[in-house]
Amino acid sequence: MLLQQPQESPYDLNFQLFGFPIRIAWTFWLGAAVFGWGLVQLFDSMEGSPGRLPLLLLWALCMLFSILIHELGHAFAFRQFGIESSLVLYHFGGLAVPRSTHNYGGFASSFSPPRLSHGAELWIALAGPLAQLASAAVVVAAVKAMGFRITAFALMPYPLDSLPGVLEGNDFDSVGMIALVTFYVWPSVLWAVLNLIPVFPLDGGRIMRSLVMMGGGQTDTWLWISMIIGGACTMYGFSSGNMFLGILFLSLAVGNYQMMQGSARY
Repeated sequence: MLLQQPQESPYDLNFQLFGFPIRIAWTFWLGAAVFGWGLVQLFDSMEGSPGRLPLLLLWALCMLFSILIHELGHAFAFRQFGIESSLVLYHFGGLAVPRSTHNYGGFASSFSPPRLSHGAELWIALAGPLAQLASAAVVVAAVKAMGFRITAFALMPYPLDSLPGVLEGNDFDSVGMIALVTFYVWPSVLWAVLNLIPVFPLDGGRIMRSLVMMGGGQTDTWLWISMIIGGACTMYGFSSGNMFLGILFLSLAVGNYQMMQGSARY
């Protein structure tokens, strides 16, 4: 997901992976705890639960790996086009921030990475959700090969809860193993699907923008599409009692409206 980068803090965790600087903001752990608390309570109510604290830690680590893979998908796609990026994980998920360009023997710092084609922007936006879904597919395939069911899909909305074969098989004997698979597959699938909704600046919105512009459309065309879909998602979120979804898409729709007002002045 490509939104606004949070300010740095002395409590952030910084490291490098595959040559990409990665910062995990302290708010990431807070956001993970809030989003996963209901799921943690569900598994803690099962007989044989290892306890809320271990489950919460397991959830946070699964979220970390899932979102990191998503952002690495964006980062490797940027690299394909000669642009290096840094990754930030925070309470709203993650960011892939372009930071430099290739310059033959090394890297040249650049606050304004080169303008990419609409096709390149489409691939970069798509690469994150694809990487995340692919990682979930690997876990699902491995678990199914061992003869176990994927409980995570029973907790997903229709039609994901009706995918053929995923709920067939035996349950793991360990609550911890059921939680491990669920805690990785559930957010990996839903986070990727959420990001593919065509509302800017979500990945799906960027994909939609690229397709519209490649088809000869104008800026106001994709902004209108984004606002309409964002408004529909807002109404769905509030009407279904999902306040997070409603507030998220309301803020995105308002942001799109402000962008349209700004572009109309020029």
